[in-house]
Amino acid sequence: MALSNYERVGKALEYLKNGLAGFIQREVYARFDTTSAQQVIQEFTGGDRILSGKPISQWDVAACLNFMWQKWNEIFGRILGNAERSLVSELREHRNRWAHQGAFTSDDAYRVLDSAERLLTAIAAPEADELEKMKTELLRIRFDEQVRNEKRKGLSSTIESAAATSLKPWREVVTPHKDVASGRYQQAEFAADLWQVHLGEGSDEYRDPIEFYRRTYLTESLKGLLINAIKRLTGAGGDPVVQLQTNFGGGKTHSMLALYHLFSGINPNELVGVDEVLTASSVTSLPSVCRVVLVGNKISAGNPQIKKDGTVVRTLWGELAWQLGGKKAYDRIAADDERATSPGDTLRLLMNEYSPCLILIDEWVAYARQLHDQGDLPGGSFETHFTFAQALTEAAKTARNCLLVISLPASDSTGSPHTIADDAEVGGERGREALTRLRNVIGRLESSWRPATAEEGFEIVRRRLFEPIRDPAHFKDRDVVANAFAEFYQKEQHEFPPECRTVDYEKRIKAAYPIHPEVFDRLYTDWSTLLKFQRTRGVLRLMAAVIHSLWENGDKNPLILPSTIPIDDPRVQSELTRYLSDNWAPIIEKDIDGPNSLPLQIDAEVPNLGKYAATRRVARTIFLGSAPIADAAHHGIEDRRVKLGCVMPGESPAIFGDALRRLAGKATYLYQDSSRFWYSTQPTVTKLAEDRAEQLARDPDAIRMEIEARVRDNLKSSGDFSRIHPFPHGGQDVPDDRDTRLVVLDVTTPHTKDPNSKAVQAAKRILDFRGSVPRIYRNTLVFLAADANRLQDLDAAVRRYLAWKSIVNEKIQLNLTPFQATQAEQQLKTADTTVQAQIPETFQWLIVPTQRSPSDSIEWLTLKLSGTDPLAVRASKKLRNEEHLVLNYAPTRLRMDLDRIPLWSGNHVSVRQLCDYYAQYLYLTRLANAHVLVSCIQNGLGLFSWEQDSFAWADAWDEETKRYRGLRYNQKELKLDPDNPGLLVKPDAALQQLQRESKPVRIEIEPPSTTLKPHETLTFHLKAFDVEGRTVQSEQPLWSATGGTIDARGVYTAGSSVGQYEISAELHGLKAQVRVLISEDAHPSVEDRPFSPSAKVLPTRFHGTVELDPERVGRDAGRIAEEIINHLAIQKNAKIKVILEIEAELPQGADDSLVRTITENARTLKFKSQGFER
Repeated sequence: MALSNYERVGKALEYLKNGLAGFIQREVYARFDTTSAQQVIQEFTGGDRILSGKPISQWDVAACLNFMWQKWNEIFGRILGNAERSLVSELREHRNRWAHQGAFTSDDAYRVLDSAERLLTAIAAPEADELEKMKTELLRIRFDEQVRNEKRKGLSSTIESAAATSLKPWREVVTPHKDVASGRYQQAEFAADLWQVHLGEGSDEYRDPIEFYRRTYLTESLKGLLINAIKRLTGAGGDPVVQLQTNFGGGKTHSMLALYHLFSGINPNELVGVDEVLTASSVTSLPSVCRVVLVGNKISAGNPQIKKDGTVVRTLWGELAWQLGGKKAYDRIAADDERATSPGDTLRLLMNEYSPCLILIDEWVAYARQLHDQGDLPGGSFETHFTFAQALTEAAKTARNCLLVISLPASDSTGSPHTIADDAEVGGERGREALTRLRNVIGRLESSWRPATAEEGFEIVRRRLFEPIRDPAHFKDRDVVANAFAEFYQKEQHEFPPECRTVDYEKRIKAAYPIHPEVFDRLYTDWSTLLKFQRTRGVLRLMAAVIHSLWENGDKNPLILPSTIPIDDPRVQSELTRYLSDNWAPIIEKDIDGPNSLPLQIDAEVPNLGKYAATRRVARTIFLGSAPIADAAHHGIEDRRVKLGCVMPGESPAIFGDALRRLAGKATYLYQDSSRFWYSTQPTVTKLAEDRAEQLARDPDAIRMEIEARVRDNLKSSGDFSRIHPFPHGGQDVPDDRDTRLVVLDVTTPHTKDPNSKAVQAAKRILDFRGSVPRIYRNTLVFLAADANRLQDLDAAVRRYLAWKSIVNEKIQLNLTPFQATQAEQQLKTADTTVQAQIPETFQWLIVPTQRSPSDSIEWLTLKLSGTDPLAVRASKKLRNEEHLVLNYAPTRLRMDLDRIPLWSGNHVSVRQLCDYYAQYLYLTRLANAHVLVSCIQNGLGLFSWEQDSFAWADAWDEETKRYRGLRYNQKELKLDPDNPGLLVKPDAALQQLQRESKPVRIEIEPPSTTLKPHETLTFHLKAFDVEGRTVQSEQPLWSATGGTIDARGVYTAGSSVGQYEISAELHGLKAQVRVLISEDAHPSVEDRPFSPSAKVLPTRFHGTVELDPERVGRDAGRIAEEIINHLAIQKNAKIKVILEIEAELPQGADDSLVRTITENARTLKFKSQGFER
């Protein structure tokens, strides 16, 4: 029964769990002692009731992966590398997706199988073989699906050139191998597996010696390796130890297979190319050779292997001995194998006994990195292993007819002698150490060996993919094609690179036929720089997919050029993009070779280009030549090389030049720098800005934040508003104060012509409630809203600005050229200016709540703003002009409001209450702040026409005496504040009390007691006071005097007799008297003056200090003003100074905002001195 992809993934995870559990168990107990290891496990499982107490063997795959991830640096990073760590991370994600019933495509399932197999291979787990089989089966299924769904004959991606009519198509000259032509090859088949062949498994092209050599091109280096092997194993000389060292996929294992099959016992004359090797070696036949194959990632250092004859093999040297001579040979080193000690010279004896022998060791580093320092594994300790390595190389050197061939990963030779090897093959810290140690041991004895050259690579690929040309006529057809191309390049030499003009280029075309040399140059030069491409192996995989697609679709071109590679074929595209970053697929779809791609659109629009599919061919060529080096310092290919990859004999290079220009002008991801062109994963600057602006449409929060930031900056000029509340989230963000403020509504609530627009609705909610509490001071809020239509334009402008801003900020990451960077900065300035201009054009609606009278409903007035001032300034000007905001209020208008509504509470109203009224009720005039009303009251109290136009003032109403205390009028110097408890009094009520209390209750004579000479004259005056101590007008009193005479006007004339006398006055029953001293000495000293009560010296200065409650300053200050200061102020010629001193201690310190606020307010309030101290 067929498995679903979900079931495949589940099965793979089960294999992964089985393989990891034993590895984790082994490494934990190798890293720690038993007690510590149990503690580490307990720490991991203690919080999980399912895992707690379970042995590692019973953990699920999630626990195994999570444990490896968490303990990587502590345990597993020493054995495995970053590549394996990435696999662990990836598999954790796949497992979570599987556990949550996620869907898996065939590609997804293959990725899981491949990643799990790679991880298990790295730890030499046998479960890796099962996953390899599952991968193979899935690939077969995918191929069958592709065959069934492939209906591209009519809509073929194959491009037919003009040369197809004059030159024979390649398909009529050469034939692909059957597995390539049918597409039934496996990607894994291009990766030689020495162990699989040793077990008698694998495909024929690797397992069968004849088929292997038929498809293998013997390079000069490989021939040298075979000749050296023959000489060594026949006793004719040769190097005893050979180290094969290349990058990943460089042909090390393939070379070992060539040696393995050469000495397989088959007649060497049946092996293609071997006859030349035998001749060069001066031999006609080959001896019977004992072959030993040791593959490090297939042999576990922790699990002994039981052979068919019952032999239990634990170490690498045990495996070597058993393969040499079975149980008999193994018994010679059985003790060393059991104790995991190096067998020493016994190896030489075995080699001599079973000579000639060929020992092939592949992936040795993968085996060595599994070993521990303490030697607790059956395979031995890390240190012992290198003792064995040294003994092995020395034994191979001294033994008769023994060849030891070892493959090691290549290193980056650009650094120090201790350079770092490819992590994909080496692994972690322990792997690097193992590689270094092996190099040191082997390096003293190794023979040099080099990989295939690029030219040899042509023949390697050709032989692996195509059947050999056998018909002599086909050789002639090949030569005709090569000559036609060479002559074409000579004729149009200025259109193509210089190397195309040489005679050698024609030879290269013949050598690479039917693949154009430019394809190989790009693959071997550019694509081979990618770590995962694996040089020849990557070329084989890609070209196998290309040839299959072209063969199936009947390609009739004379050569396979970069421009004829069917990138739109899913299999080809998958091979190309697997080595690149994930974001290339949509770029191919859009700008290179998708069904609706730009090149196809241009070809469809321009018939002259569409005739040759010129734009599509140009795009394919540029992609092949630039994609792998998109991030390089010198990227792109020249226009001449683009034409080399496109143009065939019989076609005009100018057509493709036109296609190139059109494509460069419209493509999103195609860059141009002079004559060089390249595709990049980053869009071009202008198009990039457009795309980013379009993407920002899906991120309204970013747009809103930018608009809000700019509006806030604009609102720094607050106009006539006491405060501004920009973009509140609700009424709770707008305080309930008595000063008029501007509320700027959020962009999500714009205004339209609808009287019940979103803006009006939002304003209503804020006006009615502060959070969940009804708002009190509702006559203090006006609202500013954005226009809904203009907001769309602003949104687009802000998106463009943010797009350009992101490009300028990322110009280094985007690798912008100086020209592009300058262009981006200029565009950013323009976009910024546009946004700044559109802000006031968008926020143009003032929404003002109004009410005609207390009985009318609230109306919402909308006013349109204009002008160039900042928003708040424009709004306050508009409100002032429309009388919806008043900065100066006339006392007469206040008197009208008091009488019309009315606002009197009986015969008076307090200043505090009146300020509250104007802040609360929408039917009253909207004042800028409470100080406007206070100033109005002060002006009204100073009017001479107060009886008709304003009001009187009283300090308080005395409920017991039913009278106003401190009642007065025409008080110009009275100082008030909004919280003053004083009262405005109706003029009628004030006049009634004044008339009632106008009679004096106390009289005084001035001057007080004095001294006169006989017959001297002095005028005395009478002062009358009311109950408040205020001076009142009175008629003349009745005067009387002794010691002289006094008339009705109070003029006193002293008599001639010296002595002390009295002057009296009487008014309405009130009496007052003073004493007069008549003396010849008119100015006696104070001490000489006789004591008189009337001459008492009165105090002339008052001072007092009181501490106020900082939370109730207004209340306490009001009481002090009423009960102390007011009494002092009514004294004649009194000069009063009140100083408020503030001292605050701040244990937590004052931040910059608090310091700035206090300092600015103190300066505004005219503090003489103020400051903060540290």
